[in-house]
Amino acid sequence: MAKKDRGIIIGKPRTVSLPQPAGGVQLETFLPWTLVKRGVKREILTPLGTPAAFREEVQRERKQRQAEQDTPLIRALGLAHYWQRLLDEGKLESLSDIAAAEGMNLSQVSRIARLGRLAPGIVEACLAEKDSGLTLEDLNRWANSFRWPSREWPSA
Repeated sequence: MAKKDRGIIIGKPRTVSLPQPAGGVQLETFLPWTLVKRGVKREILTPLGTPAAFREEVQRERKQRQAEQDTPLIRALGLAHYWQRLLDEGKLESLSDIAAAEGMNLSQVSRIARLGRLAPGIVEACLAEKDSGLTLEDLNRWANSFRWPSREWPSA
């Protein structure tokens, strides 16, 4: 087993005493966890007596949260349509104004704004298949190579 996989203990269990409440009862809290560093990632280790059901519940919730998060592609599509609406309503004059307002580089803003002109079928396919493996870079590369309404998925 590699040294980085074994983990390095950088924390110790701590006991914290709280001030006495009005009733004179002293509360003491013991936090039985240890912070461990494994490579770049940090993990919190709980005692071995932690119920397996609790660990499974935590893992299930973590997977659910990760599944609910929007991918960069979906966020970029949303930004592109939002910026297009701002331009259509006349709230902002150009992509330069959007770049200044967002604090982004003009080239990055123009790359993302190009996604607002994709065919609705392509946008729907991106939203329907979040785990399809299609990335923002792929879509940016293809956005210049085909025009809609005749835009179709490029043959890989």
